[in-house]
Amino acid sequence: MKHFITATLLMGLATPVFADDITIGFAIAKSGWVEAYDAPAVAAARIRIDEINAAGGLMGKQLKWIEADTKSDQAQSASAGLQMVDDGADMLIVSCDYDFGAPAALAAESAGLNSFFLCAEDIKAGIQGVGPNSFSASILAAVQGATMAEWAVKEREAMTGYVLLDTTIEYNKGICTGYDWMFPKAGGEIVGRDTFLNGDASIASQITRIKSLDKEPDVIMLCSYIPGAASAVRQIRAAGINSTILNGSAVDGSYWLDAAPDLSNFIVPVQGSIYGDDTRPAVNEFRDAFEAATGAGPSSTYAYPGYLLIDLWAKAVERAGTVEASAVTAELEKMSNEPTAFGPRSFSSEIHHQNTAEMQIIEITNGKPAVTGSFTISEPVPLAVLLK
Repeated sequence: MKHFITATLLMGLATPVFADDITIGFAIAKSGWVEAYDAPAVAAARIRIDEINAAGGLMGKQLKWIEADTKSDQAQSASAGLQMVDDGADMLIVSCDYDFGAPAALAAESAGLNSFFLCAEDIKAGIQGVGPNSFSASILAAVQGATMAEWAVKEREAMTGYVLLDTTIEYNKGICTGYDWMFPKAGGEIVGRDTFLNGDASIASQITRIKSLDKEPDVIMLCSYIPGAASAVRQIRAAGINSTILNGSAVDGSYWLDAAPDLSNFIVPVQGSIYGDDTRPAVNEFRDAFEAATGAGPSSTYAYPGYLLIDLWAKAVERAGTVEASAVTAELEKMSNEPTAFGPRSFSSEIHHQNTAEMQIIEITNGKPAVTGSFTISEPVPLAVLLK
């Protein structure tokens, strides 16, 4: 039976707290466009919390969670983070995207707490943009772009590439940064580049410039997210351009494919397949467990880092013997090829992300996504490239 402590303060009674609980605060989007990315990862995180509790807890204590809605708003993210700190969270979990999770993560950093982005893939979602106690268990956007670059050259013999960058958020820039670094290294040539904004109704001028090339590029690296990515893909194909289109993990999932009917020759890298066909049985088993727990399979690969972050943080807490942030950070930074169901994960005193990882390669053919193999880049993306 739980025992709780009450204390009398000068201004009245404190809210009762359980002495044998460890509290995880979720400052996440429960509404707005970021919810589509946050919700699956939150559900996966809570599955791992339940597993830990069922196995006796963490350091013999039960994990409980509290939450606040950021409403996909940066100002509200800061308020939600402060609320979680005030409500007694021992660590914070914040939104997937750096721009929308950082305000809450900064509140945790100021309070001396660890924070984990649910699935942020920008190098700034960690040491470089928040502080020494902030992490992400996801795979950097630059790794996704580099994976697509090297995979396209080695597996599809792509020699020419066109870069189409959606400049709306930092994630997109990271994908293109990785691609720009790796494609020439792997033997390809970038024959042109252009930009657009996610909310642009038309990319007609960009398409005109692609069609004006002497020869259609072998691949188009589209660095974007839904809905802008879907609109761009539809317009590219409607213009008669048949180049292989590459993107990052943000467009994983079949939920948007009605916007680009019968799409083929579209490739994305993901850290785990949601279709039950991952090359690693443990990932397929978790996918089935997720469906059993929530009533539906994960809508995108972004479910998986939520499970991973709890798993890795809990291991670090057990090894540190405390939830105190600096001690937990020290244990996380010792992790080198730490085994997980989704492959090894590593952190260091310089990078609190994954700058190399095995990726599942998803190809969409006639509107149907499926794993076509797996791929790991030949070398990690250097920090200097990540900071560009």
